[in-house]
Amino acid sequence: MATHPKEHFAESLLKRAHSPDTASTILRERVKQRPLLLRPTSPDPSLNARSKRQYERLQKAKADRKSNKPKPLSAKRKRALCIYEIPKEQQRYAIYEPMHTMWCGYMREVLGLSGGKRVFVDANSAGPMLVSADYHGALVEVTRSRCVSRVGLKGIVVKDTKFTFEVVTGKDEVKAVPKEHTVFRFEVPFECREGDGEAKQPLVFEIHGSQFENRAPERANKKVKAHFDPDL
Repeated sequence: MATHPKEHFAESLLKRAHSPDTASTILRERVKQRPLLLRPTSPDPSLNARSKRQYERLQKAKADRKSNKPKPLSAKRKRALCIYEIPKEQQRYAIYEPMHTMWCGYMREVLGLSGGKRVFVDANSAGPMLVSADYHGALVEVTRSRCVSRVGLKGIVVKDTKFTFEVVTGKDEVKAVPKEHTVFRFEVPFECREGDGEAKQPLVFEIHGSQFENRAPERANKKVKAHFDPDL
């Protein structure tokens, strides 16, 4: 007595969703006649001396590439190498005077004073610009501070950190002035042009260092509200 071939389990599942002819076609094209792609396996290095030497060369090359990749310096290593310290021979006020001249031109552009089109600024319009400005090169003077000995300190900003302004003074000394509880004053002179009769007085600004306790790139998106500071 002839026995019927056992139905493939995939065909029985396909018949639940398709007609018998469609199920048979899908089974034949997608299952039975589907090519099986094989990837040649690597020989066991322990059984083949040549393969073992090749394997060891590949592992050595991989380790060399990993070891040659430079690693970022840690904060402790940066302090030990004094990467952010200004060398003693470069702590001279005369070196940074040209940078202050460039900064004055930069501030005139920020405040819209270039070209003589504008001669007046108010706190509402200038405040957001001053907060987002860069102060490397600014000639600042401490006008108010909880530490009385810092009042009157004047110098060009050579480093603007999160909590301090590092300035080089006229005595060729670098001083770190904390921003907290300190008011700084700086001037922005008008552009000198030929034919001007009387020289204009520079614009004088005072900023509260407590409002600038952010790194320079982070201050661009910071919003500062005008309010009275009771700490001073």
